[in-house]
Amino acid sequence: MLTLTGPVAREQATGLGDAVFALLAGSDAGVVVCDVAGIGPPGLAAVELLARLQLAARRAGGRIRLRAPDPALRALLRLVGLPVEVEGEAEEGEPALGVEVEVEPGEAAL
Repeated sequence: MLTLTGPVAREQATGLGDAVFALLAGSDAGVVVCDVAGIGPPGLAAVELLARLQLAARRAGGRIRLRAPDPALRALLRLVGLPVEVEGEAEEGEPALGVEVEVEPGEAAL
């Protein structure tokens, strides 16, 4: 897990990108959880940092997942079109945890 704190500075991106790459290279998980609860007020610097971390993760064959993002940060990420997973949300195309898929009578359950 990587904990991000604010205020976000452009200079952080290189070191944190290297940290994400190292975390993914040292595990089979394929996901680095980034705790962004203390990242501070959302802005373009935070979006740029997360975009760079996502790029570093993809280069290492993985992805990042956000923990405790501020609703304003989530809205800003959606606005700029940066697809980042959020902990506790179902991934695209998968049902949320605890959701049962309805089966027609006579069909085998999956």
